Order: sequence, then C-alpha cells, then structure tokens
Amino acid sequence: MAARIPEEKISELRQSVDIVDVISEYVQLKKQGRNYFGLCPFHGENTPSFSVAPEKQIFHCFGCGAGGNVFNFLMDVEGISFQEAASIVADKGGIPIQIEQSDRNRNDDYPLEHQRMIDAHELLGKLYHHLLLNTKEGAGALDYLLSRGFTTEGIRKFKIGYSLPEWDMAVKYLTKRGFMEEELENAGLIIKRESNDGFFDRFRNRIMFPLLDSKGRVIAFSARSLDSEDSPKYLNTPETPIFNKSSLLYNYNGARSEIRRQGYAVLFEGFADVTSADQANVKNGVAVMGTSFTKEHIQMLRRLTDTIILCFDSDQAGIEASNRAGSLLVDQGLEVKAAMLPKGLDPDDYIRKYGPEKFRTDVVGNALVWTAFKLHYYRFGKNLQNEGDKLKYIEEVMNELSKLTNPIERDLYTRQIAEEFSLSLEVLESQQKKLVQAEGKKQPKQTGGFIQAPPKKKKVVAAHLTAERLLLARMIRDEEAAYRIMAMLENQPFHYDEHQAIITYLLGYYAAGNHPDPLLFLDHLPDKQLRAIVTEIEMIAVDSEDTEQELKDCVNYVLNHSKMLMIKEKQLEQREAERSNNVKKALEIAQEIIDLRKSLSM
Repeated sequence: MAARIPEEKISELRQSVDIVDVISEYVQLKKQGRNYFGLCPFHGENTPSFSVAPEKQIFHCFGCGAGGNVFNFLMDVEGISFQEAASIVADKGGIPIQIEQSDRNRNDDYPLEHQRMIDAHELLGKLYHHLLLNTKEGAGALDYLLSRGFTTEGIRKFKIGYSLPEWDMAVKYLTKRGFMEEELENAGLIIKRESNDGFFDRFRNRIMFPLLDSKGRVIAFSARSLDSEDSPKYLNTPETPIFNKSSLLYNYNGARSEIRRQGYAVLFEGFADVTSADQANVKNGVAVMGTSFTKEHIQMLRRLTDTIILCFDSDQAGIEASNRAGSLLVDQGLEVKAAMLPKGLDPDDYIRKYGPEKFRTDVVGNALVWTAFKLHYYRFGKNLQNEGDKLKYIEEVMNELSKLTNPIERDLYTRQIAEEFSLSLEVLESQQKKLVQAEGKKQPKQTGGFIQAPPKKKKVVAAHLTAERLLLARMIRDEEAAYRIMAMLENQPFHYDEHQAIITYLLGYYAAGNHPDPLLFLDHLPDKQLRAIVTEIEMIAVDSEDTEQELKDCVNYVLNHSKMLMIKEKQLEQREAERSNNVKKALEIAQEIIDLRKSLSM
C-alpha cells in the first residue's frame, strides 16, 4: 500500500498536518476532554460516537468501528487510494512530493470498466463545452443561455455544453478514441437502434449540463431541449454503474469550500436553480437530481455543515418536498431553515424578476426557522375560516410544538396561536403540557445540536479479550516486548482470529526493519477491520510502565481461556460417555479434566 512512497516521507507527511484540522473539513467536531467528538461520516447516527485523538493523531468510531490515521480517513471518506491521500496531505502540509500522475487521478481499487466510463464522459463533456463556446453550431444555444441570465464565466464554471443535432456525433467521436460501442451504451451515452443496426446518440440538439461526482469528475449529463417540440424538456443519463441519483448532489464538489466558509448549505430542487443562484452570488447551493432526498445526501452534507437552508418551489409540490426533506434532516440532528418564495415562482423566476440582491437578502437571508415553516406548512391548503380546518390546524400545530426541546420557543408559538385564534392561553398550555409529557416518553433528548439517545447498557467485556488487546497494545508500541510476549505465550495463538492476524502483520512489520510506530503500522494493514481494531486498541490508555507481573497476568488469561474451552469440550465428551454407559472412558476423561484444571496458570 505504502511501498511506492518511502517510510520517512510518509512520517514527514503525517507530521506536517494535524488530524483534527483535516477531519474538521468533513466532520463538525466538538472538544470533550482530551479528544474531539462528532457524528461519524461513515454511518448514520444521531449520537456522536466518532472520536479524534490529537495526541495520538488517530480517529475511531465507537459505533461502526472505523478508525485509523489521517491517510486512512481520507482514503475512506473520499474513496481514494493511499497515494491520492498522501498527495492531499502533502498539499495541506506544504511538503513537496512526486507521485505518478496515474496514481493521482485514478483510484487503484476502481474497476477499469468504470474508469473508462468516466473517461468517456470527461472527453464528451469537453467536446460539448467547446461546441457551445467556440463554434457557429453552438451560437444559438449560447445566445439562449445568455438571454436567460447566464454569463460566460458561469458557463465555464459549470462546464455547460451543447450537443449537435447529428444522430451519431458522440458515437463516432468516442469510438475513434478507442471506446467500444457496448461500453458506451452501458455508460448511458448512446442507444442501440431497434433494428440492431448500429447505435445513435442519446443527447442531440440540447444544452448539456455535466453532472459531477464528489471528486469533480463527469459521470452523467442532464440535457435541456432547445426546441419546445422536443420532449422531454430535460433528458437525463439513466442510472449506470457510475451514476446513482440517490447518492449525488449537483454542485457538491463546486460548493464544498463555500459551504464550509459560510457555515451552511442551500438545498435546491434542481440544478437550474443552483446555476441561477450562483449567478446571484449564492455559491453554496446544491441540489438533488430528480429524486427524493435521501440519507445518503444527508451524509454528504453533514461532512460539510450542520445547517441547511431549503429553497424549493412555492407550489404545493415544492412545499411538500420541503417538508419531507426538512423532516429527514431534523430527525438526523441538523439545523434546518426554509427560504420562502412568492407563490408561483421558483428560484430562477424570482432572480430574473426581482434581481440577485433581493434573492440573497429577502429569500435566503430571511429564511424561516423550521418551526415557523411547519406552521406555514400546516396552513397550506386549509381554509382557516372553516371551523373544521381551523381545529385541524390548531391540533397539528400543538402536536408539532410538543416536540420542541426549547421551552421558550414552545411558549412563544403557543402564545401566537392563542392570540391569533382568541383562545385561552391557560387551556392551550394545559393541553401542551400533556402533549409534551407524552412526547417526552418517546423522544430522545437533544443537547448541543446532537440528539442524545437513551443510555445503553454497558457491554461486559470478556477478560481474555481485554487481555489480548492489552498485550497487542504493548506489542505494537514495543518491539522487544512483542517478542517477549510471543515467547511467554509458547506458540499458543490468540483466541480471536483478527488479533492473531494483527500479530502476523506486526511481526512482518518488525522483520522488515521498521521501528515501533502505531501510525506507520496502520499503513501496513491492508484490511479495514484490522485497522479499526488497532485504532481502538490505540485509544486504550495503556500504562507504558507495565510490570513483568502484569504482562504475565495477561498472558495467563489468554492461556487459561484456551484450556477452559478444552475443559468444556471434555465435559461434553464425559457426559456423552456416561449416557452410553461407557464407565471406563468417562473416568479417563474425568482425569484429563482434573489434569487440565491443575495446569491452569495462577
């Protein structure tokens, strides 16, 4: 894994950055004691179980078990190779390093067929972009975009392009560059003719919006028709091995740094809203791609911020979508606001009608807190002059307010409802108290922006498991102790296969002439599960001055556990012999059990 970069350079790279600073770019961390904690970026959770230890320069999630050093974190969170992670660390630490271009641009674990699909999209995206900006054929499409408020700078930023009306332009262009028609079909770029006589382009005479993955690579297209008779209005790449709408946010790569800088993201319904908002200098916008908002999307956003402003259309479908997305975000412990638009307008319409500044100040800058939006949501479609609708609205609002953890906020809205509908505040407060008590029995507590789950029962950790991990901790940090412990074990393997595998890698690490260095050893472990165990072990506070007797005690626990397992097996054999009336065999086994018990280390 790390053989292409000298060990001395790896150590230099690691020491050039602080793991807390690096992980803070992806996870909202809060200091608690010596360590920092946050919500794990590798699995969904409401209670922060992700820990970063600055003194040891490692991270560990007590929920899913993920762990390692700064390289492992970047590899896992970005889905990149070790060499790519090292390159990122080198850039952050200002350390010069030379890595082959192929290593920097490709994931060593990425299937070749998928990489070729990406290469084909990248090539075609560049061609479409060139056709739009630099050819007579693209002049009409360029004029259309400019008339819609796009600037040349914006077109270049989003790599917008134009596909010619020709039926086989992409087919010819890409096959001449070595791509097979079948792989281009699998990539969603071309379509097989019904007659089975060749292929034709999926996208023709359309404005092309490239869809990028989290690394900024083109993996799909969304194409807008120029001719009103050419339907559908938007034609998207179908789901492919490299493109999944449920795990992609438009402009995520482009907005990442701006989201971190401003401390929040603006979530739109479609990519056209994102590009329009960017023209209005709202550059921290992202959008779902014609699919429902998912927990995968939340995981992506949570790496950058814990505050989301929703800016969806003002029609009923948009309000419903805002409620669904916002409720999901709130359930995951994020702070949510809703930017409201006048009825009948989407973000692009509003910007064109009222201008960029009013969009920034009156819409995004004046976003409703989530409770205020919910009150607006419950009003939608109701006639509050009708007694039935009015009672239903008040009931829905009171149920919503009972979920609030801030009593001041709850009291504020309760008083507003009492005043608006001329109701008795005492009656509402009495009803509210009952609802709050009922809600409190089923809802986890929320503190400091995180949802605090009910306390879990502590697991009872087996003594031999603790003993094995304490021994591994000493062996990883002390080469001499590693060989002394192996001698004390007398070739008896550890009970847990994962622990034994770590020992095998550790002895190979030492045999290669490496000195004790837990962070460097992590780079030599090829398996995520083993890295997670080593990281968890490193989180254990081990006294470096353990006495020889304490080591012997741990070794005895390991040795005794194996003998205890053997005793249990012998006891089963003894009972079987007794059931078979084989008295002689039963007595022999009984003696073996006595001898085993006598041999237990004290």
